[in-house]
Amino acid sequence: MANNLKTTTMAWGSPGRYIQGPGEISNLPKYTTKFGDNVFVVIDQFFYEDLTKKLSALYEALPGEFKTVVFNTEVSEEQIAATSAIAKEINPSVIVGIGGGKTLDTAKAVADDLHVPVIVSPTSASTDAPTSSLSVIYKPNGEHSHARHYIKNPDIVLIDSRIIADAPARFLVSGMGDALATVFEAKANQASDSANYIAGESGEFRRTKTAMVVAQACYDMLIENGLKAKIAAENHCITEALETIIEVNTLMSGLGFENTGCAAAHSVQEGITAVPTAGRMLHGEQVAFGTICELVAENAPSELIDEVVDFCMSVGLPITLEDVKVDATDENIRIIAESSVKNSYWAAQPAPVTVEAVMDIVKAADALGHYYYNTQK
Repeated sequence: MANNLKTTTMAWGSPGRYIQGPGEISNLPKYTTKFGDNVFVVIDQFFYEDLTKKLSALYEALPGEFKTVVFNTEVSEEQIAATSAIAKEINPSVIVGIGGGKTLDTAKAVADDLHVPVIVSPTSASTDAPTSSLSVIYKPNGEHSHARHYIKNPDIVLIDSRIIADAPARFLVSGMGDALATVFEAKANQASDSANYIAGESGEFRRTKTAMVVAQACYDMLIENGLKAKIAAENHCITEALETIIEVNTLMSGLGFENTGCAAAHSVQEGITAVPTAGRMLHGEQVAFGTICELVAENAPSELIDEVVDFCMSVGLPITLEDVKVDATDENIRIIAESSVKNSYWAAQPAPVTVEAVMDIVKAADALGHYYYNTQK
């Protein structure tokens, strides 16, 4: 259902700087000194001990104060307020977040609370959180609460590709699933003339031509390099293909979703999370199946569906409900459809849908996935 924007004004948003390469975490002081001497770092619990020791040694001879805090809870407003209170103790010049999406979202929120710059350094290439101007906030019990929007994107995104190469390859593949949806959702938003997510506090805006070019390049580079990057990651090797997919998953996908918008693929993903008996799957894994659903909804050409499904199968992304740990019952499919239509992005699709229509789309996509599995036997 088209949003029918009343403006011709376009908007673009992106991080201030994007830096990616092996060993870059050791250069963190070079980047923080651009903002001042007092540095406060939020570090994911899995990296906290080692990185605190490493970074403390790097900052030891530098002026100013350096302090780290562990992230091992939930991205709640209560936790953000507590972390901000600790940060205030050193009057930070810059906040740094190192870890997964929730750690980075916490760092962005603390920086917003204290009105200081923020540097984010992801430890996996699995989400769009590093480049985006928002944080997804949860209740202390882990239930989704709301999104917190900021007036700017992170000042610096710093990626150490050695850390990414040493992470479980599943995270990289999940990031590919999220990136896979980018161009299809971008084209849906373009067709329906829906607003992007840039500068929403100032109104609604169209996507730029640059955003559409980035979304298409995201897909093209993903298809060309995805399998090669997965194999490299499984063997903890930094190759040009891996570096390309790190950029695709993080920068291109991040710029694409925020500057163009989400649509059916992410709608189905959110619906999947509403199924009480669903197994715990990564976000991008669920989006991959949602992408198949979007292609079914749009009656995409068979050649394109072949290419997308073949890619998913080659890297191990889901193409059926079973793959995302959901029993394909009418009850579960209705839950997916009802949650998807009620809470998400179907309005960005060029044509309106009903709960019954989404149920048929999900059923057909699931059957299509099984067809591809059967033809491979």
